[in-house]
Amino acid sequence: MKIIGVETFLVPPRWLFCRVETDDGLVGWGEPVVEGRAETTRAAVEEVSELLLGEDPRRVEDLWQTMTKAAFYRGGPVLSSAVAGLDQALWDILGKSLGVPVHQLLGGAVRDRVRVYGWVGGDEPGEVGEAAAAQVAAGLTAVKINASGRVGPSPTSREIDEIVRRVATVREAVGDGNDFAVDFHGRIGVAAARRLVPLLEPYRPLFVEEPVLPEYTHRLGDVVAATVTPVACGERLFSRTDFLPALQAGIAVAQPDLSHAGGISEVRRIASLAETFGALLAPHCPLGPLSLAASLQVAFATPNFLIQEQSIGIHYNEGAEVLDYVTDRAPLAFVHGSIERWDAPGLGIEIDESAVRAADRVGHRWRPPVWRHPDGGHAEW
Repeated sequence: MKIIGVETFLVPPRWLFCRVETDDGLVGWGEPVVEGRAETTRAAVEEVSELLLGEDPRRVEDLWQTMTKAAFYRGGPVLSSAVAGLDQALWDILGKSLGVPVHQLLGGAVRDRVRVYGWVGGDEPGEVGEAAAAQVAAGLTAVKINASGRVGPSPTSREIDEIVRRVATVREAVGDGNDFAVDFHGRIGVAAARRLVPLLEPYRPLFVEEPVLPEYTHRLGDVVAATVTPVACGERLFSRTDFLPALQAGIAVAQPDLSHAGGISEVRRIASLAETFGALLAPHCPLGPLSLAASLQVAFATPNFLIQEQSIGIHYNEGAEVLDYVTDRAPLAFVHGSIERWDAPGLGIEIDESAVRAADRVGHRWRPPVWRHPDGGHAEW
């Protein structure tokens, strides 16, 4: 079996898919994208795919090593994301060639279902509470909220109070029988995180995510030491070596993204590394169906898994939805807040290729917003 072609598709609302074809007709799909840099990642996929043409797609590990190490300059979000999507496609082909799901190739299932959570939008506490309650009513048992909107590295007393009110409102809305997580998006500084995160403890968030920017991973230990709330991070970390200092700092939850951190191959290793530190895996995934399917395959086979992010119905998906590009939505249905394990081969979902090709003809130019503080300075989004 040989790889004879690699194609990429720019699909709304903000995703990039890749299609790897073999000479015996098997096709594998993956999702390599950096949100807001999809065109750049597309160019990287086309460049890296030169290493795959004519090769046996079933040699997944060898091809991963080649894609990540065959150039003098390595790593970074764009290259790691390009490799991630191609790696997903290779695992998809391997599973299909053997007639088994990817989780079977990773050692077999360790659970029958994967608990998932959804994002909640809204700027005011009341709006956030209503949106959280709606997600619970829709069948989820966990949600995630932004801690705040635009905020500086040292929030004012009023801003701190607003963050605490948002969190309190969401706890009241979801009740004690459900969970919520709080994402800071790296918007506050280390000192502010040490002061603010402990104030959220009475509301028992499942975890607080990215309280500080990844540039300050060397200071994460100070934040962890200041609170009993589990600290999570990892959506902007792309390898085992990136995760090591965060784990050494004491994070409780590792959040690699299957479309950023080298794909199934590397995230599986990140999970094993996290296990040696007693940390749990909760893959980041505000993306499309292929990234979600790859995440679920890892979750089915990973002992130290906690919960899976997914973006079905997320507030900033405009023009297309996660399930628009699959022929059968049933595998990704929520059942009591979880997605049930399935045994279809490969990644286990069927992509609607005609819909993907039609979407690519439209394309997208999604960019994150550029925020400014009242004084005109740059604000973290």
